Amino acid sequence: MTLDPRPLSPSPSPFDELRATPLLVVLSGPSGVGKDAVLAQMKGRDGSRYFAVTATTRPRRRGEADGVDYLFLSEDTFRGMVKRGEFLEHAQVYGYRYGVPKEAVRSALAKGMDVVIKVDVQGAATIKRQVPQGIFIFLAPPSMEELEKRLRKRRTETDLDLQRRLATAEEEMSSLSLFDYAVVNQSGRPDWAVAQIDAIIMAEKCRVEPRRIQL
Repeated sequence: MTLDPRPLSPSPSPFDELRATPLLVVLSGPSGVGKDAVLAQMKGRDGSRYFAVTATTRPRRRGEADGVDYLFLSEDTFRGMVKRGEFLEHAQVYGYRYGVPKEAVRSALAKGMDVVIKVDVQGAATIKRQVPQGIFIFLAPPSMEELEKRLRKRRTETDLDLQRRLATAEEEMSSLSLFDYAVVNQSGRPDWAVAQIDAIIMAEKCRVEPRRIQL
């Protein structure tokens, strides 16, 4: 008898459709904790996810690209979008407006893509009220001392702004009950945080009762 060397095609599993259900992952944490560095590595590891681009009225920083890092909008344009209900969430933080455009998120979910949204803790609370089926992950610093060191190294805030951000971070650290998971972003090892987030997403894909996003 001659054996067919071709690999057998896997039989369809009743769980395949459940594991293909798209997820909404909300990543939050205090300013300076390293959310952007973690997201940058996540983008390089999985091209099947949609990373929502936040709109903001704050000035563009050196090295930032419009439409990639943020959507940089004028105050009038941002207000118009608010009036038309085009944001999933929006807030004023440190004197500037931030918001997550709703249509891009809805479109990615409709295509079966997992969506990752980066917001501050206030924004995460707003999204959770609208989409409680989302996965909410808090990215924490190893310590408040380390967080202050990271903010000072960034050199993008005045001393007054720095103290304001640290005070806000203290309050945000007490909001852990809002989140499903907490991941510590160790100094110089954002890849460790990314590995934990990937593990969380994989575990969520294996849930018997999947999270079905209604947006």
